[in-house]
Amino acid sequence: MVNSPQTSLVCSVADQFLCLLCAIKNRKIHIHTYTYTYVKGNFQGCFQYIMRHVGLEESKAGVKIAGRNINNLTYADDTTLMAESEEELRSLITRVKEESGKAGLQLNVKKTKIMATTPIDNWQIEGENVEAVTDFIFPGAKITADADCSQEIRRHLLLGRRAMANLDKIVKSRDIALATKVCIVKAMVFPIVTYGCESWTIRKAERRKIRRF
Repeated sequence: MVNSPQTSLVCSVADQFLCLLCAIKNRKIHIHTYTYTYVKGNFQGCFQYIMRHVGLEESKAGVKIAGRNINNLTYADDTTLMAESEEELRSLITRVKEESGKAGLQLNVKKTKIMATTPIDNWQIEGENVEAVTDFIFPGAKITADADCSQEIRRHLLLGRRAMANLDKIVKSRDIALATKVCIVKAMVFPIVTYGCESWTIRKAERRKIRRF
């Protein structure tokens, strides 16, 4: 059910559509549905509440970037904690783990990975081993321990070629104007290739590959 102010219009439009338009204009829509039990899935709202109460913004632990101290990157319920030392990282993990426990959530060590700019092994959280990796994807961008962007650039060029292949019928169609094809490619392929490019370190070889694409 959509609640909105009464509106008088002389036209052959169904009342429910008029109510919806009014609700959109007023930016307030009240929808009533049946009650259901929430037993599994992403408790994203809970996690955001936890991250706000951990107090990471006040913590001195983290990585200094452009004069700012950054110690966490969160996307939905995926979180990356960052620190300049092992002690700082353990401190951040402990704080997040303790605050999560208060909300009834547990840290899944099996899904937790650690990456360092120097070789690391036998890293544990409360006696459980944490897998050390040399790269990971977050979110949609590949981050490597050696900060080499060549793999990430190749990956995006490959994804771009696959996207172009999916548009093969459109590109070869004689019924679609060239200008329209260009607009489609710019809208559906270029964003895939250039996603995250602001953080790339591009060498001459990669620059040539991008231009050839």
